[in-house]
Amino acid sequence: AGLVFTSGFVSNEASISTIARLLPNCLVLSDELNHASMIEGVRRSGAEKKIFRHNDVAHLESLLQAAGRERAKLIVFESVYSMDGDIAPIREIVELAERYNAMTYIDEVHAVGMYGPRGGGITEREGLADRIDIIQGTLAKAFGTLGGYITGTSAVIDAVRSYAPGFIFTTALPPAIAAATTASIRHLKRSQAERDAQQRQAARTKQVLAAAGLPVMESATHIVPVLVGDPELCKMASDRLLGVHGIYIQPINYPTVPRGTERLRITPTPFHSDALIAELQDALVETWDALGIPYAGSGRPAVAKTDRIIPLLVNKAGG
Repeated sequence: AGLVFTSGFVSNEASISTIARLLPNCLVLSDELNHASMIEGVRRSGAEKKIFRHNDVAHLESLLQAAGRERAKLIVFESVYSMDGDIAPIREIVELAERYNAMTYIDEVHAVGMYGPRGGGITEREGLADRIDIIQGTLAKAFGTLGGYITGTSAVIDAVRSYAPGFIFTTALPPAIAAATTASIRHLKRSQAERDAQQRQAARTKQVLAAAGLPVMESATHIVPVLVGDPELCKMASDRLLGVHGIYIQPINYPTVPRGTERLRITPTPFHSDALIAELQDALVETWDALGIPYAGSGRPAVAKTDRIIPLLVNKAGG
């Protein structure tokens, strides 16, 4: 069964908090890099929580062992982590959950539509969807509309439907949005063309930017993080890309990522052509040079060039 919410944030916050609250003496085991919506759901549940090191299966197992088989346990994690673009060891986590009698809750927001033969996400690609207790996803991003959802057994879905304030005390999605979402999902269940094109353009983006010496961080997915390493420079780079080059890329700073790993996060789509990728490369190189941001392997700390700030503001004000 499934349940639709007004956003991916709400679906995580409402579902995690409700499930963990309904399970007596539940222990929530949460990956340290989980999204803010998942963290909020854990917090609102009032349940005890343990944070396991990112994608560290051995650490997770030690926490499961300490909890014991009889205690209710909910493992909360993501398939694709959106800041680094890495993928969780889903099979190993599922096997641990089965061994230690725990429930699993996976966030597939950055994978649904984009991975798997029918766009079901990494769990579908790996043949593990039927072994996950709750799969959460978004109707935005790949599907291009608005909303979030969870899927699971009828009993779990009915429990969330009956007890989650985030579902009960808000309006439903407008019919037009629901219809557009349905059309998008039906298309991506049939068509592989968009998924193939996105993977191709994401790989090309990584190759082109790395060849220019830009500090592209390692990523196993379509997410392309480019390291800046300084919060002021990161914001200045984002502003310059928009004001001078007409390219919008979000700056990712603490607390979303650890201090010293500030970055620009690029997510190529099937419609970012080779010409647009080349334009992006030129814009990033100009920005790196203008602001004095270190290139890959330079070993230099990122130090903001304050003399660049005023010219940038003049350029933006002057159009």
